[in-house]
Amino acid sequence: MARARVIDLDLVGELISDGASITISSSSGLGCPDATLKAIGEFFLKNRHPRDITSIHPIAAGDMYGIGGIDHLARPGLLKRVIAGSLPSGPSSMPSPLIWQRILADEIEAYNLPSGIIFHMHREGAASRPGVLSKVGMDTFVDPRQLGGRMNGSTPEGYVRLVEFEGDSWLFYPAIKPDVAIIRGTTADEHGNISMEHEGAYLGALDQALSARNNSGKVIAQVKRMAASGTLRPQDVRVPGILVDYIVVDPDQKQTTQTEYDPAISGEIFRPESSFSPVAWGLDKIIARRAAVELTQDDAVNLGFGISALVPRVLLEEGLHKQVTWVIEQGAVGGMPLLGFAFGCASNADAIVTSPDQFTFFQGAGFDCSFLSFLQVDREGSVNVSRLASRPHVTAGVGGFIDITSSAKSLIFCGYFTAGGLDQRVKDNQLLIVKDGKTRKFVDKVEHVTFSGRRARIQKQKVLYVTERCVIELQSDGLVVIEIAPGVDLKREVLAQSDAQLLVSPNLKEMDRRLFDPRVTGLQLRSRQPTQ
Repeated sequence: MARARVIDLDLVGELISDGASITISSSSGLGCPDATLKAIGEFFLKNRHPRDITSIHPIAAGDMYGIGGIDHLARPGLLKRVIAGSLPSGPSSMPSPLIWQRILADEIEAYNLPSGIIFHMHREGAASRPGVLSKVGMDTFVDPRQLGGRMNGSTPEGYVRLVEFEGDSWLFYPAIKPDVAIIRGTTADEHGNISMEHEGAYLGALDQALSARNNSGKVIAQVKRMAASGTLRPQDVRVPGILVDYIVVDPDQKQTTQTEYDPAISGEIFRPESSFSPVAWGLDKIIARRAAVELTQDDAVNLGFGISALVPRVLLEEGLHKQVTWVIEQGAVGGMPLLGFAFGCASNADAIVTSPDQFTFFQGAGFDCSFLSFLQVDREGSVNVSRLASRPHVTAGVGGFIDITSSAKSLIFCGYFTAGGLDQRVKDNQLLIVKDGKTRKFVDKVEHVTFSGRRARIQKQKVLYVTERCVIELQSDGLVVIEIAPGVDLKREVLAQSDAQLLVSPNLKEMDRRLFDPRVTGLQLRSRQPTQ
């Protein structure tokens, strides 16, 4: 096997043929080979080549505001199609990322599929198997009976198929066999072995490299530095040199889009517990506190972005942070999940596994519960986190949401009851709604089905929707209000502010007033019942 060649960044574009499919290892602001993507975009502007490529992203490339990443490729003539678990997003006050402008203008084809499924599609391609047969995505917008994962009108139907096998219905996702894999590490030795000692997550770099190599494709690895052959410990090599064709060096490679280098992000040091900032007092904290009530000692708990990500800090404040283990789709197991642009990493982790392996754990429902966010909830209990017609570019797509929720035992969706101009205050351990939001988040029918309430009832999943003013449970009859915040009027401020029909539990109770007190609540987690 030939030794990997070290090349200049400005030569990367020559390695990609017109019409090629390229798979990129990244996770939003983490692990993005940004210098390489920028070099491809600049090469195209000078040479009008490569043209009409397909770009594949199990998780978004580029930060949540569309800075860098896939936007380097979102140029007319360069990009024909994108297959992504998620895409950059940003606040409505900022210009939309270029990739979203292209998608919304129907200028490129775009599929949004579950991140874990995309990782596993690479594994199937690497092993010369036809594709992934799975229940993940059934009865959601990924199901071909709905949208088949298509994000605009120019995207062809039929990529995801509904098939019958062994007397049951499944979704079939075809294997991915890329022409080029672009991955990232920290160090490459002269034989092309790649280590990731400064990376916050390993993601799916190995699987993506395997899928390219085993299908006669090229593997390009962006690293921060070079080392002599034989100086990397074999236990530290995450992608062996036999898979790597080309190496590009970016000495200015950042750890995240907002972090030059923090050894705690890559697990090289453990941070003191006192260094983690507490959650600021406010309604976000109240929602996170109420969500934490659902935990049981020794739970393995998945976290999503948003208010849900605050729950570990709540437990830290209560002295309970070591009683559960957090598991994140980027691969961290245990420790303290980080916030902001470092979300997806954890300090003080027990282990860091690859994303494809973590998603196998999620898809098989090996964890105990998940805390996630919501944009909309409808009368059937279905949840939309992936698309809003009024603000499409502020949503990131499905990510790992469908992989996580498809068969999870327990799901807690966290968010505000309404949005847009909402004015609420906490006084004397009560919630005062001064002005309600203009946008109702509990709707008759969600715009995008990212989680199917109908399927959840069939599977008997436990589903709660925790808001600042009430807690709602998905029961066999529909959505049932089971708790209400102190100071809130049930009819005027809950039932009348929902377009989804809400039932009221005959055992309706008040939310614990300690949740609305800035002081520590004294929360105690339930003890785990011994298994029979």
